[in-house]
Amino acid sequence: MASLRRISLPYHRDSCDLFARLKHLPYPVFLDSAAPFSEFGRYDILCAQPEEVISLNTINYDDINTFLIKTEQRLNQLCDHYSHNEELPFCGGAIGYLSYDLAEISQSIGGKQRASIDPPTPLFHAGIYPWAIIVDHGHQECELVAQPGVNDATLAHIQKLIAMTLDTNPEPQAFKLLVPFRSTLNRTQYGKAFDRIQNYIRAGDCYQINLTRGFTAKFAGDPWLAYQGLRETAAAPFSAYLDLGSSQILSFSPERLLSADQDGHLQTQPIKGTAARDPDPEIDRALATALQESTKNRAENVMIVDLLRNDFSKSCQASSVHTEQLCELQSFRTVHHLVSTVSGQLRADCTPFKALLNCFPGGSITGAPKQRAMEIIREIEPHRRNIYCGSVFYMGGGGKMDSNITIRSFVCADKVITGWAGGGIVADSEVEEEFTETKTKIGKLLKALADL
Repeated sequence: MASLRRISLPYHRDSCDLFARLKHLPYPVFLDSAAPFSEFGRYDILCAQPEEVISLNTINYDDINTFLIKTEQRLNQLCDHYSHNEELPFCGGAIGYLSYDLAEISQSIGGKQRASIDPPTPLFHAGIYPWAIIVDHGHQECELVAQPGVNDATLAHIQKLIAMTLDTNPEPQAFKLLVPFRSTLNRTQYGKAFDRIQNYIRAGDCYQINLTRGFTAKFAGDPWLAYQGLRETAAAPFSAYLDLGSSQILSFSPERLLSADQDGHLQTQPIKGTAARDPDPEIDRALATALQESTKNRAENVMIVDLLRNDFSKSCQASSVHTEQLCELQSFRTVHHLVSTVSGQLRADCTPFKALLNCFPGGSITGAPKQRAMEIIREIEPHRRNIYCGSVFYMGGGGKMDSNITIRSFVCADKVITGWAGGGIVADSEVEEEFTETKTKIGKLLKALADL
């Protein structure tokens, strides 16, 4: 296999300056570890100009499943033929997303027609990128990595763009909300939905349901500036900005859905359990301690770990699935979380993309059991989730893959910005506490957008 082409570039602690030089190119993507605002991430991945785009807009069940089979075959070819390097997370390959609605339709989750707040985004989108800029914040290095077939002219053009001053580009229009955010579920409506979920739990239909609120507002200006304006407030290691041309995805996710290395080692890190941060260090420590000692939150986390261990059993070798970490406290800019880690070894007859589908959507944002939880969500929530609770992923040569769960995320399309927030409802949940948790998760982001 021909060698990768690797070109050293100047290192920047904040990769936003680099991305600003590429964002005018077709389908630019920025997989963002949130440095310098987050200590959890290490690598940033920046790409543009895909050589191929894979996209799906249909809502027909048969078309979707045929599409997923063909997509898996295409990504398998990419894994086999794209060059890779064990030291780098990504050397070119597929970057894109799966929407929550894709899972709902492909798994035949039926129900009533809902009033749509959907942005016009595809159910699935991925670009095949033959080059990438990799920023390693651990070693303070930056390089342009390209597949052997990328020509000299393309590489020279990218280097020229990186060397340009930003003053040569048109000044972007400032982002501004034109009206306040409006929710699909106010307090009264949320309470009624909560009561219906409790009825299902008491009837034995389910153990937990993730109930989500949607938020929309009209805006003017450049969504990229909105993303930059939210980074410090919402810094998280699985953040991403994707520009599809007619719409933009702004994700500040702290949660990994599934990763795979070149040896087929799989890992998932579900989040269940949330507490607000406080500027007073003593109060903040008390909030974190209370979260760690919460019997309810730990029970929810363990429930989802069990669900994900079952999902892993569909893709992994027998007896290889184990829990590496249970209910570890991780603290982000706006919230504390309880995070667990489950791992397993991919079976020889299963591909990384198939393993991703077997875990999709993540159990932490559906409930348990997953299929019935999704049916109840479809019945009760008045909106579609779209990209929310879906997954942004990358996959490169050798089957190396990583993916997030698109919580703390927004879509900008048709001059409307849409965001979502939710939480898991169990038998001993309190409605006021759960409603407040949704505000805790998204409230600071909505305020930050209003203040831009």
